[in-house]
Amino acid sequence: MGAKEAAGMNQAIWEMAGVTDYQAKIQSSIDNLAEITDTDVAIGESSKDAVFSIEKVTLYKYREIEQTDQGKDSLKHEPILIAYSLFGRYNMVDLQKDRSVVQNLLAAGHTVYIIDWGNPNKSDQWLSYDDYVGRYISDCVDFICDAHDIGSLTLFGICEGGTFAACYASLNPQKLGALILAVTPIDFHADMESTEPAKRSYLSGVMRELGPDQIAAMIDSYGCLPGHLSGAVFREMTLLDSIKKYGPALVQSLSGDKEAALNFLRMEKWLLDRPHHPAEAAKQWLIDLYHANKLIDGTFEVSGQSVLLKNLTMPVLNIYAKHDHIIPPAQSMALKNHVGDGCEYRELELSAGHIGAFVSSRANAAISDAI
Repeated sequence: MGAKEAAGMNQAIWEMAGVTDYQAKIQSSIDNLAEITDTDVAIGESSKDAVFSIEKVTLYKYREIEQTDQGKDSLKHEPILIAYSLFGRYNMVDLQKDRSVVQNLLAAGHTVYIIDWGNPNKSDQWLSYDDYVGRYISDCVDFICDAHDIGSLTLFGICEGGTFAACYASLNPQKLGALILAVTPIDFHADMESTEPAKRSYLSGVMRELGPDQIAAMIDSYGCLPGHLSGAVFREMTLLDSIKKYGPALVQSLSGDKEAALNFLRMEKWLLDRPHHPAEAAKQWLIDLYHANKLIDGTFEVSGQSVLLKNLTMPVLNIYAKHDHIIPPAQSMALKNHVGDGCEYRELELSAGHIGAFVSSRANAAISDAI
């Protein structure tokens, strides 16, 4: 056999070995999936009780767990109320026991409440920030304060929930002992100054190019901002990564040990469960904030009152993710230039992305430690 023929045969053998290895991974993936049940991929499993509700909104209180020495020293802290975004489910902060901001806070002795926004549909299209900030968050804060016979608590807002929280804090500073924001946009145009495309917001760019009438017409055509549409937009932001994740990399994600496959499936379960966003609140989010940046110029209103960031005089912890492609750090960090005099303002940078801030065990431990 000549050298040329031998080289060709060696190449064929290597290619066959690669195919065989891929087939083995496919079989391993099938075996893993055959053993996994719905119970295995359950998320948001920390024990909690529904303690208050208003319309479709439910307030949960997490049950205390056995305290560490650190936790026993922390019991004097105010209760923490978590408000998540309308674009995803609140259980992101409690994905699984070893990757749970909630579990970390409970272990440190905090009393933790969380708001479940429910399942909005077209009948809720008129719900606005007046409702989410002026009624739902406000009523939950009042309930918790009454239950504990206290005058204030700590409000922890995440993503859009952080914008809700900042609005509430501006209008009701006396009700908050502290404000915590995570991956929260404040200055929706701050990313424009960056010369690096990776540090500019895809969504901000699109919303700035569209006119208010175009944005409103899109939302009105559905009667809401559909969950599947917002999910598609988020996937489009990292299109090549999405193609790889559901293509060649899928077998790799499912063919390892069972726990690794479960981690992947739990994350996908959360990502694919996108609630609909009420139309009126979506218009405020995309037109008043993303397009017009009204939170920064002081013209954004909730329940007829101007939201003024200078009213944030309580201690503020502002958490942002260094590699966030949805809310670039600049949009969050801008808050430090607008808080009120005397505000004890701190920032925490996480070496993570928008979602990684809560599913990375290291990142969510950093969050709870900072709190």
